[in-house]
Amino acid sequence: MNKKLLRELPKVDDLLLDSKIASALKTFGRKPVIKSIRSVLDQTRQAILSGQINDDRLDIDNLLSAILERVALDAQMNLKPVINATGVVLHTNLGRAPLAPAVWQAVSEIACQYNTLEYDVSSGGRGSRYSHVESLICEITGAEAALVVNNNAAAMMLILSALAKGGEVVVSRGELVEIGGSFRVPEIMAQSGAILREVGTTNKTHLRDYAAAIDDENCAMLLKVHTSNYRIVGFTEEVSLEQLAELGKAHGFPVVYDLGSGLVEGFNAPLFESEISVLQSVASGVDVVSFSGDKLLGGPQAGIIIGRKNLIEKMKAHPLTRAFRIDKLTLAALEATLRIYRDADSAKSAVPILQMLTMSEAELADRATKLYEMLKAVEAHCSVAIEAGTSQVGGGSMPTVEPATSVIALRPKTLSVHALQKALRMTAKPIVVRAVNDCVYLDVRTIAESDYDYIVESISKILNGKR
Repeated sequence: MNKKLLRELPKVDDLLLDSKIASALKTFGRKPVIKSIRSVLDQTRQAILSGQINDDRLDIDNLLSAILERVALDAQMNLKPVINATGVVLHTNLGRAPLAPAVWQAVSEIACQYNTLEYDVSSGGRGSRYSHVESLICEITGAEAALVVNNNAAAMMLILSALAKGGEVVVSRGELVEIGGSFRVPEIMAQSGAILREVGTTNKTHLRDYAAAIDDENCAMLLKVHTSNYRIVGFTEEVSLEQLAELGKAHGFPVVYDLGSGLVEGFNAPLFESEISVLQSVASGVDVVSFSGDKLLGGPQAGIIIGRKNLIEKMKAHPLTRAFRIDKLTLAALEATLRIYRDADSAKSAVPILQMLTMSEAELADRATKLYEMLKAVEAHCSVAIEAGTSQVGGGSMPTVEPATSVIALRPKTLSVHALQKALRMTAKPIVVRAVNDCVYLDVRTIAESDYDYIVESISKILNGKR
């Protein structure tokens, strides 16, 4: 332990008199600056006590720089933009679907002004927040009625609570899904007050299994769940939506489909051929469909419920609807997203996640070539190459689909792969990449070309030891 260095540690009041700290006081305020000073002093004291710092004299300039860096870092938003270079389009940890420019402009306009959230301008009385999107949803999907809550788990809880509480819900064993965060169909059903009635087996469920389970006294609903985050292949069989809808009508019980991912339509894209769409779900004749807003729809987090008007009205009147209601900013984002879908041709290019997922291999190759040419400047410190790769849809959607892509492969010469990966994460705008074996990979599918300059600059600084 170096007692001399400990004695050289300045007091908080003395540091506050420094001109650089005084400037920080004007920018950030007294309380945050003092917090940063104390934090850095404590950290430095511990480093001296542990022997990590054992110099002849304490470097005050380094101490001041550390304080200024800390206070600037603490002033940043915790929730911040990142560059997604992973190739996972609907990356749950990175916020899932980025919104279209027209959408965030609509949100910005609503956020800073009073608005018509629950106000009817024609009558001057109270309106319904759901009226802003219900007609649009019905226009786009062909449904009779619609309701929006804050996510699809809430949508399922509301559906089960409003339509099946105390009654049996018949569902295939192969569809008792878990979709992250402890969302499990059996547990949601138990919380709603509905009674789970499993039918069939994990790999095979027949129409006769559903029919045999229907008890006219206890049955309340037939439920089908889209296994959006896994697939069962091989010796399998499942009942189609059309078959289940006919069975429900014959016995007078509602058929509900938890679609989850929420692809509105296939857009004639081969990538979406195996994914059932919202339009197909409605056309099948099922009574209620629910899906997410921030997955393949490409909008904000929301749970969208569509179906028969009498069933939707029953849900609107349920107490949970208020608990699950969405706010004005989500409504603004959802309405603006839905308006894009009024023209299906423009949606494919205007909704960011659809544009990313339907990008051609030639376009991906061109984008990779452009980034590769820019990165040639760092080849003294890192080998750079274009390689073939695969992207992922992500967000618990289309688990077996891995579209071909072009990636930039970086093999650093002056530091480890994981050190480069971490350094990229720690930039002002974090760059999130994949690291496999001796390579850092950047998938151009999920990188905006407007971020290329920043990526190249960041990599150059890291490899040159300037960050």
